[in-house]
Amino acid sequence: MSDETTTRTHDEDASGTATTRDTAHAVSAGVVTALVGFTSAFAVVLAGLRSVGADPQQAASGLLAVTVAMGLATALLAWRTRMPITVAWSTPGAALLAGTGAVTGGWSAAIGGFVVCGLLLAAVGFSARLERWVRLIPVPLANAMLAGVLLQLCLQPVRALVDAPLLVAPVVITWLVLLRLARRWAVPAAMGLAVALAWTSADVRALTVADLAPQLVWTTPTLTWAALVSVALPLFVVTMASQNIPGTAVLAGFGYTVPLRRSMLVTGAGTVLAAPFGGHAINLAAISAALAAGPEAGRDPRGRWRAALTAGGGYVLLGIGSAAVAAIALAAPDGLVAAGAGLALVGTMAAALGAAFRLEADDPGTPGMREAAAVTLLVTVSGIAPLRISAAFWGLLAGIVTLLVLRAPRWSRI
Repeated sequence: MSDETTTRTHDEDASGTATTRDTAHAVSAGVVTALVGFTSAFAVVLAGLRSVGADPQQAASGLLAVTVAMGLATALLAWRTRMPITVAWSTPGAALLAGTGAVTGGWSAAIGGFVVCGLLLAAVGFSARLERWVRLIPVPLANAMLAGVLLQLCLQPVRALVDAPLLVAPVVITWLVLLRLARRWAVPAAMGLAVALAWTSADVRALTVADLAPQLVWTTPTLTWAALVSVALPLFVVTMASQNIPGTAVLAGFGYTVPLRRSMLVTGAGTVLAAPFGGHAINLAAISAALAAGPEAGRDPRGRWRAALTAGGGYVLLGIGSAAVAAIALAAPDGLVAAGAGLALVGTMAAALGAAFRLEADDPGTPGMREAAAVTLLVTVSGIAPLRISAAFWGLLAGIVTLLVLRAPRWSRI
C-alpha cells in the first residue's frame, strides 16, 4: 500500500473517530442539559402554579405539560434549524406567579392568562413592531422587577433553616459545597437531596402508585381583567426580557443566529397548547442554553444541534416522570422543597440585581435609571396589589413613570 493511500486511510479513520466522539459529546451534553434544566427549577414551577390557584393534581399536570411542551419544541427547532436551540420553561415567569398570589377568577382565569401570554409570544413571530416595543422596556427596570419577585423566594431557605434546621441544613450545605467544587451540579444535587429527605414525611410515604402516575388535567380557560394585567402581561414581559432576548444573545455568543420568528411561533404555540393543562410558558433557554451550544457538546459547532435534540427527548422522558416528582414535592414537609427552590434562584436574583444597577455614571442613557430601577424593586418587593393586580405590574409601571419624570425636560422659570 502506498504512503498516500495509508495517509488518506488514516485521515478518514481519524475523521470518523472525531465524528463519533463529537456525537458522544453531544448526547452527553444533551442529557446534562435536560437534567440540569429540570431539576434546578421544577420546584419553582410548582410553587408558581400553586400560588395562582392550582390544586396539587392541577399543579402536577402543569409541570407535566410544560416539560413535555419544551421537550417537543426543543426537538423540533433543533431538527429543523440544525442549530443547538434549546427551549425551557420560563423560570422567571414561574417565580413571578409565585409572588402574584390568587387571581380574580381562580385557576381558570390564570389559565386564560397563560393562553394570552402564548398568543403574545407567537405574535412576536409575526410582528417585528411588537418585538421593538418589547425592546423599548428598559432592561434595568425589567431586571429590577424580576429581582423583586425573586427576593421573597430566595428568603425561603433562610426561614426554613430556622424552622427545620435538621432537614434544611444538609440541603444548604450540599448546595454551598458543590457551588465551590462543581457549580453546574450544585442546584440539581441540592434539589435531589431535598426530594430524598422528603421521604421522612409520613404523607410522602403514604403516596400510592396512582398518585405517582402521570395525568393531564384539563381546565377550560377564562379571562378576567385582573388575570390579563397580573398574569398575562407581566409573564410575557418577563419571559421576553429575561429569557428570549438573553437566549438569543447566548447563542449568538457561540456563533449561532437564531431564527427569531420561527422560534417565537413554536414557543408561542407550545405555550397555548400546554396552557389548558396547566403549563405557564415556554421560551428560548437562557440559563441552560450554553450547555448544549458550547464546546462540551462537541468540537464541531455544526454538529451541536444533536445535543439540543437529545435534550428535547430527555425533557419528554422527564415530563412523564414529573408526576411522581411533583407528588413527592407537594407532600414534603413544609419549607423543604421551597428552600431548594430558593437556592436555585439565588444566582438568577444576583444576576438580575447586577443588571438592574450596574450602570455607568457617564453613560448618557443612565440619568434617572438607577433611581427608577430602585423604585421598581421596592414597589415589587412591597407586595401591594391595588385593584387585585400584582405588585410586579405596579413595580414596572412605577419605575417607568419615575424614569419619564426624571428625564422630562425642565420647565424654564418664568
